Amino acid sequence: MPTFNQLVRKGRKTVEKKSNSPALQKGFNSLRKKSTDASSPQKRGVCTAVRTATPKKPNSALRKIARVRLSNGIEVTSYIPGEGHNLQEHSVVLIRGGRVKDLPGTRYHIIRGTLDTAGVAKRRQARSKYGAKRPKDAK
Repeated sequence: MPTFNQLVRKGRKTVEKKSNSPALQKGFNSLRKKSTDASSPQKRGVCTAVRTATPKKPNSALRKIARVRLSNGIEVTSYIPGEGHNLQEHSVVLIRGGRVKDLPGTRYHIIRGTLDTAGVAKRRQARSKYGAKRPKDAK
């Protein structure tokens, strides 16, 4: 515990909150080739690799992930939600923040049903989260 004199001399510092999705906080000025502070809710990017990853203990699966180079030049690992996907290298995707708890280093999700990413086929519930259209027979 600090003494009174230590507090008078130095004072307390407020702890700055660290972002959970830092790549969404950066923009890029292509004219000056410099990164800028321009935060956005989503960012566009191009897939550089699409592969599977195994989760942490105690879970077991082959989670689908993609390495994405964003429009601000940062390359991130993002999760592909839902069953099945049509992504491959050079696919243009839109990412949002949100980590996957059992995949270390995966801090972003790919948004289904936008740009080159198809929605999940035969999805009936929570369709808006997976970019699935409303089926014709459902009333």
